[in-house]
Amino acid sequence: MKKILGIGNALVDALIQIDNDNILKELSLHKGGMTLIEEDTHKKIANRLKSLSFKRSTGGSAGNALACVAAMGGDASFVGRIGRDSNGDFYTTETQQRGVHFIPLHDPTLPTGVANTFISEGGQRTFATYLGAAALLEAEQLESVMPDEVDYVFIEGYLVQNHRLIEHAVELSHQRGAKVCLDLASWNIVENEHAFFERLLPHIDIVFANEDEARAMTGKIGKEAAHILAGPATRPWSNADRAVLSPCKAITACANLPPKWPTSSTPPVPAISLPEASCTAMPSAVRWPSASSKDRPVPAK
Repeated sequence: MKKILGIGNALVDALIQIDNDNILKELSLHKGGMTLIEEDTHKKIANRLKSLSFKRSTGGSAGNALACVAAMGGDASFVGRIGRDSNGDFYTTETQQRGVHFIPLHDPTLPTGVANTFISEGGQRTFATYLGAAALLEAEQLESVMPDEVDYVFIEGYLVQNHRLIEHAVELSHQRGAKVCLDLASWNIVENEHAFFERLLPHIDIVFANEDEARAMTGKIGKEAAHILAGPATRPWSNADRAVLSPCKAITACANLPPKWPTSSTPPVPAISLPEASCTAMPSAVRWPSASSKDRPVPAK
């Protein structure tokens, strides 16, 4: 059985059903998107939640993907940074109960990150995410916790605020002979960090992107975008099965990791485009605090 390791933001989801947009306007949240918030806004939301009904769940892009892998009987591990608090205890317990081997890094002062998820009628989700301890996951911390035996390393693009962390995770993965999987996260993250992703992608073995993210990266859509993302690559066996396009990346990350190809062989299909079936709604945009508001990208002519 192939061993799959995830690296990402360890977050607790606070799921809040809302019947109007008042709280979204109050918090200046983009409906259907994800906004990174500071500690003061997080405390304001926490106070509001005392009067609202909500549920907790484990979250985070890579964490959710690895939970899917475990649910299908896969060998799944996950590295994330949490606080020494009740949410951290909840995240650890729930993740392990879902069959994922959780490798926690504890922050002595910051609380565990929380993705406040406001669910509108019809199921549309709006995220106000406080990274907390997750934001302090650093490259040097991976040295002591990353397993020596691993076949695939799944990295979420939401870590892109720390270039060195992603680059070092890729380096350590290659040293262990593992293939590296990267989820491009969100189209406007790709826009804001295009130069970094352009430099990084030749060192990635499997790329996960929905249509908007692929379009932001390549200026193309569909199979044309998939083939651009699929190569050329710098490693001799990493130019095949590198691009997986689907609106629901967490599910495709679990269901479509290919077998580990020998270095001497070249699989015949360089990219996969998956249908939209069985996918839940994903946030339409992610807003960094310093990001400018841009229109959704359009294909290059």
